[in-house]
Amino acid sequence: MRKPGEPIYLRIHLISLALVIMATVALPRLVEFFVGPLSFGTRALAGLGIAVAGGIALYLRYNPSARNEP
Repeated sequence: MRKPGEPIYLRIHLISLALVIMATVALPRLVEFFVGPLSFGTRALAGLGIAVAGGIALYLRYNPSARNEP
């Protein structure tokens, strides 16, 4: 039984988090493979954008399930 205030880490939450972390690095590299060389600044900006968008998506998707957990 979970104690009050203890964080909830379901397997799907951790898998989703890992996918967002991998996408932060993998997507700019994949675009670089198909489009051509990207500057470091472009890769960093794209990675930051992906990380922020992924974090917001994870929060919006899994916050309701965390609230409904007994």
